[in-house]
Amino acid sequence: MLHLQIFTDGSVNSQLKVGYGAYLVVPDLEMTVDALKNKVKVKRFEKTSSTKLELQTLLWAFSEMIALVHDDKLSLTVYTDSQNIVSLPDRRPRLEQDNYLSRNNKRLANHELYQEFYRFISNLNCRFVKVAGHRASGKKDEIDKLFGLVDQASRRALRKDLWYARS
Repeated sequence: MLHLQIFTDGSVNSQLKVGYGAYLVVPDLEMTVDALKNKVKVKRFEKTSSTKLELQTLLWAFSEMIALVHDDKLSLTVYTDSQNIVSLPDRRPRLEQDNYLSRNNKRLANHELYQEFYRFISNLNCRFVKVAGHRASGKKDEIDKLFGLVDQASRRALRKDLWYARS
């Protein structure tokens, strides 16, 4: 079975509802940050929010991973700073039982993304790890440094996009 680590993060401008998601696939945690710097993938998303962007980015990463490995068995450890994503596997029974409706009987804003998330993880062996984002440099371990690559890439892409929009 192929085991990969995926690091995901996103950066959004909530006024413009534009954001950039970034992910990094790490086949071996022994690889150096320098060796992985140019492996981060970044994508622009529109009509999004911070919660939605985190999900969109992870689903994009999942779809690309599945396309690459085809029929091989795949095991993933997903590193994210999104509490929403980390909690989704445990929330599945209740969300499905409630038909993705809130307590006010309104459809959850991201219900379609939640359903897609559950379809993916039903076919994948996934473990989710919450990363404390934005730690001080002196307190970062290797996981934090790898997560920093996607954090920096998404923020850099958003800043560049906003700079060009103002020019």
